[in-house]
Amino acid sequence: MIQIRKAADRGHANHGWLNTYHTFSFSTYQDPEHVRFRALRVMNEDWVAPGQGFGTHPHADMEIVTYVLEGALEHKDSMGNGEVLRPGEFQRMSAGTGITHSEFNPSPTEPVHLYQIWLYPEKRGITPSYEQQRFPEAERHNRLRLVASPDAAESSLTIHQDARIFLSQLDKGQQVQHSLASGRHAWLQVLRGSVALNGQLLDTSDGAAIREESTLNIQATANAEVMLFDLA
Repeated sequence: MIQIRKAADRGHANHGWLNTYHTFSFSTYQDPEHVRFRALRVMNEDWVAPGQGFGTHPHADMEIVTYVLEGALEHKDSMGNGEVLRPGEFQRMSAGTGITHSEFNPSPTEPVHLYQIWLYPEKRGITPSYEQQRFPEAERHNRLRLVASPDAAESSLTIHQDARIFLSQLDKGQQVQHSLASGRHAWLQVLRGSVALNGQLLDTSDGAAIREESTLNIQATANAEVMLFDLA
């Protein structure tokens, strides 16, 4: 079963410095029909204005992953990490027992377009940690590249949840396939372009909750980039 979450149906807020869309309930957007999907709790698509950002704020007991589509995002946290995240790089932060961090668009002229995603951890109270890694386009081109997993398989980042996250950049007409083990679920997020998921069309910023499907066929109907979550 595939349930499509259309981009236009998401929650939305425009704060001037931040234009944000919420797939699941978040902040002032509360929708009891769309609170979470399995361990996936937040799927926010954000545009942050030049020279603006999220001031220092706390998190605890959440796996937070960030992926930049355009521009750059500067990260600083209470663990001493200070990095700039750019397209093609994937960031994972485990908040665990508690951290504070800030995120800022360092460009004076260009907005930054990003996805920030939260997943519940497998257990509470883990030691906070941070990873960031570049995944070259060649590794994602017309194939699914594992970027996060519980066991750091294939040089992926370590996520503290029974979840595997894949990225793929597809040329029009190209297809990738993913097998789901019995009892597992998936979420597909179209970052840009459009794809057919088992024959069902998804456009830019659409998502899909997937249950009771053994095989996922993802075919690009235009040049596309997708993020796929394989979830318990």
